[in-house]
Amino acid sequence: MLNLSVLLEDGARTTPERECLVFGDLRLNYALVDMIANQVANLLVSRGVKPGDKVALASPNVPYFPFVYFGALKAGAVVVPLNVLLTPREIAYHLTDSGAKALFAFTGTPELPLGERAYAAFGEVDTCTTYIDLPASPGAKESSIEGAETFWAALDGQPGTFEPVRTEADDTAVIIYTSGTTGTPKGAELSHNNLLYNAVCSSNLFGSAEHDVFLTVLPLFHIFGQTTMLNTALYRHATMVLQPRFDGDEALALMEKENVTVFGGVPTMYWGLLGAKGEHDIAKIAANLHTAVSGGSALPAELAKNVKERLGVEILEGYGLSETSPVVSFNNPKVKAKPGSIGRPIWGVEMKLVDAEFNDVEGEGPGEIAVRGHCVMKGYHDRPDANAQVLKDGWFRTGDIARRDEEGFYFIVDRSKDMIIRGGYNVYPRELEEVLMTHPAVSLVAVVGVPHESHGEEIKAYVVREEGREVTEEELVAWSKERLAGYKYPRLVEFRDRLPMTATGKILKRDLR
Repeated sequence: MLNLSVLLEDGARTTPERECLVFGDLRLNYALVDMIANQVANLLVSRGVKPGDKVALASPNVPYFPFVYFGALKAGAVVVPLNVLLTPREIAYHLTDSGAKALFAFTGTPELPLGERAYAAFGEVDTCTTYIDLPASPGAKESSIEGAETFWAALDGQPGTFEPVRTEADDTAVIIYTSGTTGTPKGAELSHNNLLYNAVCSSNLFGSAEHDVFLTVLPLFHIFGQTTMLNTALYRHATMVLQPRFDGDEALALMEKENVTVFGGVPTMYWGLLGAKGEHDIAKIAANLHTAVSGGSALPAELAKNVKERLGVEILEGYGLSETSPVVSFNNPKVKAKPGSIGRPIWGVEMKLVDAEFNDVEGEGPGEIAVRGHCVMKGYHDRPDANAQVLKDGWFRTGDIARRDEEGFYFIVDRSKDMIIRGGYNVYPRELEEVLMTHPAVSLVAVVGVPHESHGEEIKAYVVREEGREVTEEELVAWSKERLAGYKYPRLVEFRDRLPMTATGKILKRDLR
């Protein structure tokens, strides 16, 4: 028997009075968070949700997320976290594809009316029978959405104790939907075992303090934030400071106020920290912050260097995917780390390079990363054809191209789908981005391939300039030409005030294309 809800329950048993969640003026201890999760579990059982049924959850980083997440797990249900930016059509797709029986959705704000979109989608899906509004006002008993029932009204009278349903280690705990960049989103089924092992391994890799405080700004509906922030923090009985939407100045203010010791982000978040304009006690922040981790996309070496100079902390880069719970490899500071590398496989996980036919690639590579171990998903929900394409003998092929050195460190070259083929030559955008980021006038850059009549694809760089710096397209092209091979340097440069990003902070290259 294994149920991931043990992470919260253990904290409630051993450190019941310790602060579990901090959100604005709310400061909730472990005992209270566990009690509310028990009420959610009782609510679900009373509404006919059975073990194995799917419960969808659309919420930003507010206390509702762990309330519902662990309440559903206690009831033996499978949690289906939904991106808060989805449209009604997309939400309906996820509800239908997963077969969700219940949907919990945050009301949102006038600028982000998540609840209205979710309720509209709920009305289109006959198999989803319960809708619970997570109101913006704590304790609100009446919903601003006509016909919807609020979380607090639904919990009224529900007992605060619950005996967790007996689930097996290999039972599905969470279904994480991929972003759908190569087709319709697919749901990766992650087991209780997948997620618990990944949280324990993450905790072992991070630095630690007597009482850790995690600044949790990575979206919890995404597997990176869910495992390395939520589940890892609870495994440590740490305190989580919730930030629903990243803002560099706000993040630094929270680090200073709450004595944050652990921060996790995607590269663009670190870029945002460097660009913050407010007055902050950087010395105090640096004195407390012992661990900063990056994932989600490749971390430019120049950005890592600038963060270390500014905040005094070395960013530890790891690698993973939704399908791998997510952590696959890590630069382990206790052993050895290499700048620009995604490190070596974590405990209990194997990595190798393969070609397009799944044959092993020997030596340095490059090749596509394949992964085997406790982190690999059970498979895509109801997608036997897709599973056959990516899973073989326990190995999962990731779609990421990498090289490795003689010590077993892996270096991401690029996503296979992002690779540019110019005049028959393979060009990996990440290499170009690393070089362009060293230009003093370049703050952020994304390189993509665009159609070209004779070369097939041409190389184009979208650039955000450093504030107060100037550089022209011609100057940047000439500068790149001096530093890159003739087939690699970008011929086209377009300057932007900002680059399109996902809710998790990844640059949307498909939009740029």
